[in-house]
Amino acid sequence: MDPISDIVQGLHLSGGLFLDAQFGAPWCVVARVGPEDCHPFSATPRHLIAYHYVTEGQLQLQLAGQAPVSLSRGHLVLLPHNDEHRLGSDLTLPAVGVDGLIRPAGEGQCLPSIRYGGEGPRARILCGFLGCDGPGDPLLPLLPGVLVLRVADAATGDWIESSLQFAARQLASGRLESPAMLARLAELLFIEAINGWLRAQPTTSQGWLAGLRDPVVGRALGLLHGRPGQRWTTTLLAREAGLSRSAFAERFRTLLGEPPMTYLARWRMQGAARQLAESALPLSRIALEAGYDSEAAFNRAFKRVFGLPPATWRRRQQSEDPAP
Repeated sequence: MDPISDIVQGLHLSGGLFLDAQFGAPWCVVARVGPEDCHPFSATPRHLIAYHYVTEGQLQLQLAGQAPVSLSRGHLVLLPHNDEHRLGSDLTLPAVGVDGLIRPAGEGQCLPSIRYGGEGPRARILCGFLGCDGPGDPLLPLLPGVLVLRVADAATGDWIESSLQFAARQLASGRLESPAMLARLAELLFIEAINGWLRAQPTTSQGWLAGLRDPVVGRALGLLHGRPGQRWTTTLLAREAGLSRSAFAERFRTLLGEPPMTYLARWRMQGAARQLAESALPLSRIALEAGYDSEAAFNRAFKRVFGLPPATWRRRQQSEDPAP
């Protein structure tokens, strides 16, 4: 795997396709993925990434305060932060909320649908989401509000485009045999879009992005994020990266500002803290998944970072949560 694939694997993505939307010009809508869109597939994820795949026509998309983005057939647009956005043939028109336009799937339909607008040129999009339930990854906050990918330009573009078009044909005929396949496709497209965005970023000499783009340190970051519970050592990471231990450790510290094992310990603690706050998993299980052989060792490490033993920290976090 490449580093981005490893890191995305560590995000524990789920997903689904929830809406088949057809519009006729002139039209303008405002949209954002909500918890109700996720319910047919899973519980509401901790972090939502919205996406639209254009199967027909042309349209524009705009986030507040940003320039509009022009989209046409074969474009996939991802919104990594699930920001509210406007879609339309003419974004100067008053925007209508999509929630009031959605019709439940009827006979011969696979998905809820929208049929809205005038008699002008048509546009059709498939709307979906990716849900992230992994720990707070450093990649997601760095991503822009909009990522656009022309599917045909992706590394596996022919296969991806044919699969999406196949799904679109199934929808048009009132059947969708493999929604799980579309969720996996969206994950692959997310990876492609991130890689494209990374290639367009200016070169930096230090920081997390600099480490990710470095072939040696990027490989190590992918391994640490993809398999945080593994018994990593600096020596083992150096071997995986193809450098001597000393050369690897120096390169990692230069780019990231800390040694590999310090970075790993902090990353593990972030994941453990999330599990403590959001789950009822026993401490022994969380300790094991964080890479600790014993609950006692995990307790000591957690207290060094958060100032409290994990059980006390969990009780305090859960008592501070608002009542449902």
